Amino acid sequence: MQSVDRAVRVLEILARDGEAGVTEIARELGVHTSTASRLIRALADHDLVDRPGGNGRARLGIGLLRLAGATAAQLDLSTQAQQVCDDLAAELGETVNVAILSGGVALNICQAQGSSTVSTQNWVGQRTVLHATSSGKVLLAYLDAGERNTLLRRSLERFTRHTLTSARAIRTALKAVRESGWAQSIEEYEEGLNAIAAPIRTHDGTVIAAISIAGPAYRLGAEQLPDLATAVIAAAEQVSHRMGYSPAAPRANS
Repeated sequence: MQSVDRAVRVLEILARDGEAGVTEIARELGVHTSTASRLIRALADHDLVDRPGGNGRARLGIGLLRLAGATAAQLDLSTQAQQVCDDLAAELGETVNVAILSGGVALNICQAQGSSTVSTQNWVGQRTVLHATSSGKVLLAYLDAGERNTLLRRSLERFTRHTLTSARAIRTALKAVRESGWAQSIEEYEEGLNAIAAPIRTHDGTVIAAISIAGPAYRLGAEQLPDLATAVIAAAEQVSHRMGYSPAAPRANS
């Protein structure tokens, strides 16, 4: 088991640094260089590590692409997210949704109903706007700047007196989302409805979805949202982990 653990750590070092020498790897593992060399050689035999040019340095090999391809086919977002949604809904008692960006709107792909939920509306498959929902703000916040600007140049519909319809105001809100790691919608889409959302990332750090909780303002008051955000962020991190994301990985659209 110790050898397996060390081999995995070698891969993690190379994933983090891109390339490393035997001495560097040995030093980080706390082992003799001969042990590190044997680990690298064993990984190279399976194409998991490459040693270009015979210069003693190592980097990740093409064999990982084969393994990643086999894994990626199984990592269906809605499947990976459902249990996390169920757990969060049970914990907070409110409706939980996962949404992705599709055609300039937020598309809900996964839902769980909490014990406090009065309505049984099924949001799966439903499309909602980006600028007035918590999930939409998350998706906008981490979108490529060019795509975000294109979407914000559209006419932004007002749903309630709280809806942000100014591109400048929304950009300010999105900056706050990137800084805090979560978004809120306080009666912006529906009167009396509040929601918060956090980003779900894929293996390379790209934000691919948002997980949110929504409920009536008398239960999810504005003053409560920062505390509830902790649970939503934790749920987002769980789904991200299931999708192959590691916090040590570079974030593609942070």
